Amino acid sequence: MKRACVIGWPVAHSRSPVIHRYWLKLYGLDGAYEMEAVRPEEIEGFLKGLGKRGYAGANVTLPHKEAALAAADRPDDAATTIGAANTLWLDAKCLLHASNTDAYGFMTHLAAEAPEWNQGKRPVVALGAGGAARAILHGLIEAGTTKILLANRTEGRAKALAEGFGSRVWVIPWEDRNRALSDCGLLVNATSLGMTSKPALDIDLSALPADAIVDDIVYSPLETPLLAAAKARGNRTVDGLGMLLHQAVPGFERWFGVRPEVTPELRAHVLAHLKAS
Repeated sequence: MKRACVIGWPVAHSRSPVIHRYWLKLYGLDGAYEMEAVRPEEIEGFLKGLGKRGYAGANVTLPHKEAALAAADRPDDAATTIGAANTLWLDAKCLLHASNTDAYGFMTHLAAEAPEWNQGKRPVVALGAGGAARAILHGLIEAGTTKILLANRTEGRAKALAEGFGSRVWVIPWEDRNRALSDCGLLVNATSLGMTSKPALDIDLSALPADAIVDDIVYSPLETPLLAAAKARGNRTVDGLGMLLHQAVPGFERWFGVRPEVTPELRAHVLAHLKAS
């Protein structure tokens, strides 16, 4: 039986088991997906012994993503560029490979929900400067985006993030975020603002073009105040749940040998768990 796990501290909040266990049952596979709560001071040893613990690989959540990258024998370009790994697998020689599938998850869901997102080649406005923002910038640039306006409440963090992406990323002051929307083709909220128990994102969409797309990576609640406001004025919206679902696909295929599909049934299954928790 093939086994994989999600590693974090804490780890009980992770939605990964809901997704991967659904696929294991759907495809009738002899496999298991477990949860491993690993203290930060123990993560290096845990990852070195991943194979001896019987695992083919793992997902990695906070606070271990940087440690996972450091432990990898073969990190891929996405993990290296983003500076963190969320997906690990062992090869036949027991070498540890690492990837970051957040960019893949974001871009795949965006393309599925709004395939015209970059047809006008207008600037993207991205809000946030954390790990999710870094992954999204990488994905957008890989997809050919030529100009991203990046704003964060702490401007220094935005500048530090932008340095790794060259001339395609322009940092703007947080207070200029509303004005920046006037020529925007895609607005992305990569902050936690709007999440359940967090303040709503403070933004005025008045200047946003009617055909611009609004993407919020928050998935709890599924319709954030930002998405509700965008929908009310007629903009196409993309919620954050799809990114979570699609980013899980590459790891499952690596560990269990089947490339799973993200379907309406999977989405409904995960939503039911979110509502029940």
